[in-house]
Amino acid sequence: MAFISFTFVLSLILVVTLSSAQLRVNFYSRTCPTAEFIVLNAVVTAVRSDPTMAAALLRIHYHDCFVQGCDGSILIAKTGSERDSPSHAGLRGFEVIENAKTTLEAMCPGVVSCSDIVALAARDSIVVSNGPNYQVPTGRRDGRVSAKADASNMPDAADPIQVLKKKFSEKGLSVTDLVLLSAAHTIGTTACFFLENRLYNFPPRGGADPSINPRFLPELQGICPKNGDVNVRLGLDRGSQFAFDKNFLDNVRQGFAVLQTDAELYQDVSTKAIVDSYFGFLSGLLGPNFNGDFVKSMVKMGQIGVKTGTDGVIRKNCSVLD
Repeated sequence: MAFISFTFVLSLILVVTLSSAQLRVNFYSRTCPTAEFIVLNAVVTAVRSDPTMAAALLRIHYHDCFVQGCDGSILIAKTGSERDSPSHAGLRGFEVIENAKTTLEAMCPGVVSCSDIVALAARDSIVVSNGPNYQVPTGRRDGRVSAKADASNMPDAADPIQVLKKKFSEKGLSVTDLVLLSAAHTIGTTACFFLENRLYNFPPRGGADPSINPRFLPELQGICPKNGDVNVRLGLDRGSQFAFDKNFLDNVRQGFAVLQTDAELYQDVSTKAIVDSYFGFLSGLLGPNFNGDFVKSMVKMGQIGVKTGTDGVIRKNCSVLD
């Protein structure tokens, strides 16, 4: 009996420990009740000044979660950190996270993690872009490591669809998650640098990618002329750049995808079926609901490799490893 009792007690302690280490909605309701409002205010202020900041903040969350999990390691600003990796080229908006953190430290010192600020800012960026509002499970703690080499396996704009499927699967994300998280490009931008081969040297014969709608090709080439400025940026969602909606997926269906990786969503059998499912007769009623499914994928991504409980730290300065 003593052995059974000890085993039971040990199991109970383990269950309680694991339960307390899980993310939960309103994690800061008692320790820092205004935490989510403070983050929202920082995001609204930034996006009001620069509408493209919404996509930038959403991208930070994605890049953070795909390397070492959602632990704020992407925020570290030092030589040799994740941010030094070419896989993270063009990331920006870190000052918005820092602004929120500074206010939070003044109000609730040592309480709110940088990784939770990143997750909340991503949600708020979607909301201020007229996208769905949703509850973000919080309670993440910040990582103690940020290394450039760890970012080498990030999904890349040049990755074929099968490679992207594999990379997402390795993070516990499904093919449906791949389609939906790609649809975050509805408020995204890219640089002409990433279109050069697609517009002028598409393999195997060169020239333009034949999957580009003939009506769209002159538009793209006008924005990104051959031998032009590769740093010029353009929206990834033709006709709806600053509004979060499923118009991006419709553009993919019509041959108006800007990036090759987005175009491939409609060239693969499994991803094509998922894209089409959001435009069926009963879509949004009895069929798949784009906003609802996107939220599920975002919450799922936001739980990749999280550190909770006694794991990790709460950094006082998001850009510095304590």
